[in-house]
Amino acid sequence: MTVSSGSPGWYLRRLSRMGPREVGGRVGDAVRRRRWRSARPVCPSVTGARFTAALPAGTIAAVPPDAAKRLVAEADRLMAGHAQYFGVDRDDLADPDWCRDPKTGRRAPWGYAFDVPYRDEDAVGDIKQIWELSRHQYLTQLAAAYALTGNERYAERVAGQLRSWWAANAPLRGVHWTSGIELGIRLLSWVWIRRLLDGWPGAADLFEGNPVALRQIWHHQRWLAAFPSRGSSANNHVIAEAAGQFAAACAFGWFPASARWRADALRSLERHLRSNTFGSGLNRELATDYHGLVLELGLAAVAEADAAGVPVPASVRLVLLRMTDALAAVVDGRLRPPRQGDADDGHGLVVDGAGTDRWASLLATGDAVFGRLAWWPEVTGTDVRTPLLAALIRPYAEDGTAPAVTRPAGRPAHFADAGLTILRGPAQIWCRCDGGPHGFLSIAAHAHADALSVEVRHDGVDVLADPGTFCYHGQPEWRRYFRSTLGHNTLQLDGGDQSVSGGPFLWTRHARSRVLVADTSHEGVARWCAEHDGYRPSVHRRQVELTAASQELRVVDEVRGPRRAVRLAFHLGPAIAADLEGNRAVLTWTRDGEDRSAALDLPGQLSWRAHRGESDPPLGWYSAGFGRKEPATTLVGTGFTDGTQGFTTVLRFRG
Repeated sequence: MTVSSGSPGWYLRRLSRMGPREVGGRVGDAVRRRRWRSARPVCPSVTGARFTAALPAGTIAAVPPDAAKRLVAEADRLMAGHAQYFGVDRDDLADPDWCRDPKTGRRAPWGYAFDVPYRDEDAVGDIKQIWELSRHQYLTQLAAAYALTGNERYAERVAGQLRSWWAANAPLRGVHWTSGIELGIRLLSWVWIRRLLDGWPGAADLFEGNPVALRQIWHHQRWLAAFPSRGSSANNHVIAEAAGQFAAACAFGWFPASARWRADALRSLERHLRSNTFGSGLNRELATDYHGLVLELGLAAVAEADAAGVPVPASVRLVLLRMTDALAAVVDGRLRPPRQGDADDGHGLVVDGAGTDRWASLLATGDAVFGRLAWWPEVTGTDVRTPLLAALIRPYAEDGTAPAVTRPAGRPAHFADAGLTILRGPAQIWCRCDGGPHGFLSIAAHAHADALSVEVRHDGVDVLADPGTFCYHGQPEWRRYFRSTLGHNTLQLDGGDQSVSGGPFLWTRHARSRVLVADTSHEGVARWCAEHDGYRPSVHRRQVELTAASQELRVVDEVRGPRRAVRLAFHLGPAIAADLEGNRAVLTWTRDGEDRSAALDLPGQLSWRAHRGESDPPLGWYSAGFGRKEPATTLVGTGFTDGTQGFTTVLRFRG
């Protein structure tokens, strides 16, 4: 059963997933929060502060013209007050209400930050909508537009909105002081805003010459030093906290505690980058969007270190290199990575306009910093962020502290530690097979109950799709659906999930998977086989074969154990039309003006039905991004297994 986070039952289940050290740390946090309620610390006085982390000369001139054009167009939309966040159009950015949720119309209550019930949508509204604007990443876009054009109206808007935010969000008051990841990303935005406004005459008066700004920067760093994400919560959040703290302590190193904050944040960043990343380079949360977020944050932190002349441990650059190689390995022919686990559209640093490909941008930065390998896919798009980061980060080969490393000679297809395997075929057939851990740490916060699921694309088009995430807070039935076993291309027994949920970001029992076969070396037939124990005493085993000559994908599901009810789901992408007759579905779609088709032969022992856009309960949906969903066809077969028979599904692409 999924319940809202914040209920008494949720707190008990959450406590059960913590170790003694984490419990002790959280008790200390609670004591500190109570003490801070009445304590009114004074920001130390700062004199003679100077900003010295400017971009090298010639950096802006290196921005490709088409990327600059996209950014300026985006900046002009923002200047007109328009933006879209998580499927909600906003027209109030010229003078935003920082605590109002535009989706529900609710305003988060004011008061001591740690009293604000930010998980309660009835009291606060959609917290993601409220927090997103206050990451100030739209202001980094406006600041970048100033740097590119020299037009001071962009700089003046940035200054006005920062002053508005600082006035409306006093330290430790209100909803924007409740979550460390928000403070960390906001600090990183402020660093880049100051950098990009460096040529504007008012930049120094806005930041280092402004007591209000100094007070905000100091309190953000004091907060992050006091309340780091701990233990079972030390996932992407702690990376954002450490990266933001480190960036600010490097670029805004004006306070007595700056050296200590910088050293502590760097230690945390190094430790958690390693602990959050498999040796293969994939992120341990097995949620692709967070792989991108962590990589962006890590690159931004190294940029600040190099700009300030602060040495970083060699392991930091090595982890980022491996993450970049892993990303290059798993993307499809259109540079789309897997749609695995949670995704909330979170970014570490935003300086680009709409239409810029996030993953192409990361690979372009990886090429500039680490050097591309021969097997990397080609990146043809352009972006603003790559030349900015590349101007600050020392190339890996030129870094004297970087260890020599053996990088993959060919494109990896099987990541044993992550349990992720990519099968590739002709016509850019791409298939991801999931046989990895349920998630990261004891709560596996961003995991889905998707063991042994497959995700299949043809020339970048989702054919058998991972439906995505859609939401986190406030809509428990939708949160439950999008991370359920039924919400993925895998097999469900007795109507339950393979892993047991204790709340929206909490799993109390994790299915254990193991890969038995991952043979991707043969050009003719690629094979994969894995099993999991999530339905004890039964064991679900799945075999997948991709035959190049026939463009055929064969999936065989076996259940070893007693007779049980079965539901086998195949979720089609939103571009796919399906004509289902009996146990055969003819799939059709269009790509680049060309009609495409495939035949899907489904197990005859099951009764098949097509579902599309159903809401009670949810079934037949696809979420292209956080807060957005659209109807898509899901084929569900129902029946029983007696422990002896297998269920065979064959997908044949035509032409």
